[in-house]
Amino acid sequence: MTELENELLALQAEVQTAVGAVKDEAGLEECRAKYLGRKGLLPAMMSKLGSVPKEDKPAVGKTVNAVKQQIQAYLDECASRIHQAAEEKAALDISLPARRHHIGHRHPISLVMDSAVTIFRRMGFTVADGPDLENVWDNFDALNAPQDHPSRTPEDTFYFDLDKRDWLDPETMILRTQTSDVQIRTMKAHKPPVRIVCPGRCYRRDTPDATHGMSFHQIEGLYVDENVSLADLKGTLAEFSRQMFGEKTKIRFRPHFFPFTEPSVECDASCIVCGGAGCRVCKGSGWIEIAGAGLVNPAVFANVGYDVDKVSGFAFGFGLERIAMIRYGINDLRLLYDNDVRFLHQF
Repeated sequence: MTELENELLALQAEVQTAVGAVKDEAGLEECRAKYLGRKGLLPAMMSKLGSVPKEDKPAVGKTVNAVKQQIQAYLDECASRIHQAAEEKAALDISLPARRHHIGHRHPISLVMDSAVTIFRRMGFTVADGPDLENVWDNFDALNAPQDHPSRTPEDTFYFDLDKRDWLDPETMILRTQTSDVQIRTMKAHKPPVRIVCPGRCYRRDTPDATHGMSFHQIEGLYVDENVSLADLKGTLAEFSRQMFGEKTKIRFRPHFFPFTEPSVECDASCIVCGGAGCRVCKGSGWIEIAGAGLVNPAVFANVGYDVDKVSGFAFGFGLERIAMIRYGINDLRLLYDNDVRFLHQF
């Protein structure tokens, strides 16, 4: 090996060490100029190639090309390393102060729905669900609703395809007006005993005001077994009211009429604002209506194929918006849907 080849290999080792210590592009450019620039060390050595004996020139020339390629490889590898380090620093600068992420607030309807479901789960109920788009039979006919009932008219209910079907046709599709349709679907699919609650969204053609809306939420319950009585219903609603509104809450039943229950009652809870003494919220009565309920009408059992001589049951339904208004002291239902973050932030 000639003296020039030894010098070239020594230069290659020197470049490898020098490039390994480079930290930025300025240092890299300095190395490039020192070793490969016009006045760099490698071009200076290559100028000595003319003094190499003729018989050694092929081997020396091969060494020159190999050393030049290896030095370029060292420089390219260093450039890639510096570029990658710069990208990582731009992507994650641990020296920057942390940014606070603003976490959203749960909607009061969601809070009330989850609380209600939790309470009923503790009493042995399971959650059942069904579609918002329902047929007339499951929503009205199976629940013993008369065909001339005002709630069935197109002025009160959202119907689909009335240009193709009559609104009394059992297969006509509607936006469900209550979650009671889930009770029908569950009874058609399961034999007694049945103990379910059905939370969900409902739709009616109401004019929006402080206490009404076209879209609202309900949670309805159904318990079917042998020897179920009105006393079982009262105990269930009393326990729910105590857990939802407070330990001192009392309930009372008032006679009412619903097509799907017989006897039917409306359930009132003692006012949580005044404790039953009378105030503006309860209109001086000391009571606030919270639910409609009753023993399931035998006609409903017959519609789903249950033996009316063997089973009995109760059903009830709460408006979740009403519970939220009572629980949180909200005086206008529309506040729940205005999406005003100042209002929602309170929950």
